Amino acid sequence: MKTLGTHNYYVYILTNKIKTVLYTGVTNNLKQRLYSHKNPEANTKAFTAKYKVFYLIYYEHFTDIEQAIEREKQIKGWRREKKDKLISEFNAQWNFLDNEI
Repeated sequence: MKTLGTHNYYVYILTNKIKTVLYTGVTNNLKQRLYSHKNPEANTKAFTAKYKVFYLIYYEHFTDIEQAIEREKQIKGWRREKKDKLISEFNAQWNFLDNEI
């Protein structure tokens, strides 16, 4: 069992190639989660596969899962304009960050 505060959790936002769709999620392994979004199982009906939402444009790091889940829920509840502002403050050009992880 890991010591409290040594866990890694990420709240992240993905977009499609033309940056018209946003997806917010939470994970304990961002690199693996990005891979699974880009390589969905055959015949999946997952949102990210359907809308080709594979590109990381935002993430936050947490050591507590409850805080990460709460933040994910908060962001999911926001209007698009507020999400756009959050992303732009973190990643002004909305560059795809997949290769930085």
